Amino acid sequence: MHILDEIKKRGKMVDEAIERLLPIVQPEELYQASRYLVDAGGKRLRPAMLILAAEAVGGDVQKVLPAAISIELIHNFTLIHDDIMDQDELRRGSPTVHVKWGLPAAILAGDTLYAKAFEIVAHIDTPSKIVARCLDILSQTCTDICEGQWMDMELEKRSSVSEDEYMEMVQKKTGVLFAASAMIGSLLGGANDETADALWQAEKTIGVGFQIRDDVLGLISPEERLGKTRGSDLMEGKKTLIMIHALKKGVKLDALGRDASAEEIDAAVQQLRDAGSIDYAMEKAFALVEQGKSKLDVLPDSRAKELLIELADYMVTRTY
Repeated sequence: MHILDEIKKRGKMVDEAIERLLPIVQPEELYQASRYLVDAGGKRLRPAMLILAAEAVGGDVQKVLPAAISIELIHNFTLIHDDIMDQDELRRGSPTVHVKWGLPAAILAGDTLYAKAFEIVAHIDTPSKIVARCLDILSQTCTDICEGQWMDMELEKRSSVSEDEYMEMVQKKTGVLFAASAMIGSLLGGANDETADALWQAEKTIGVGFQIRDDVLGLISPEERLGKTRGSDLMEGKKTLIMIHALKKGVKLDALGRDASAEEIDAAVQQLRDAGSIDYAMEKAFALVEQGKSKLDVLPDSRAKELLIELADYMVTRTY
């Protein structure tokens, strides 16, 4: 079975559990807004990673499902707030939550997902010491994500950004949620600290590769596949690894603005291709994934371990 089929299989389990753990209750519209992005699809990579990490250490999938839901809710909370900050109007091919319900409702919808994620983990049927550890990981992860988002906004304003600064920002904004998924899954599956820590490091590194690939896809993939506006990073002046490399090469690309035409985006992307910046970013992404995969050697051989490796490869070869 292909890795996408394996992800979909676990994603279906996650979707069924979401119906149970995040029902539409009163006030109905609040929960509809909270569920809107969750129900709009998404790849379910993070909950799948959590489940696979648990399987790889001999854990029970059903027992870790609530934690997988929690991770997916945190992910969607960050997307709702990210779309507000970036003023994005499309996500997963549909209007963003703040476009559909307005800013105040979108903020509350994101906050609801955040709160429910912790509530779900707090009630997992496992020793209280493990629950406390998972809550600690989750809270630190959310803090890191906020710090990463703040750094992202700060870097937009600067004309010069180093690769190290970009890497730190992306580790916090993207890498740590993949890391938390693997670590929480392994701990709930019965892993020792050495294994759990190794999985944290592995998936944090792989998560950075995922984000670099995401930055590339945001430039080269058609909008119907992306489900969001192509070239939005260029419009906003985001300091991606691609842009950092291009600036070093002397490419002059100011923020194009939200009214940039498709032709202007195409011309800017061609400049980035000609400078070798897109190829450079992808080489870095592949290297990071290989580095992360090497840390998975801590796991015993199993089908779940193979799938974690396949998932890592998919994260930097995907086309949407």
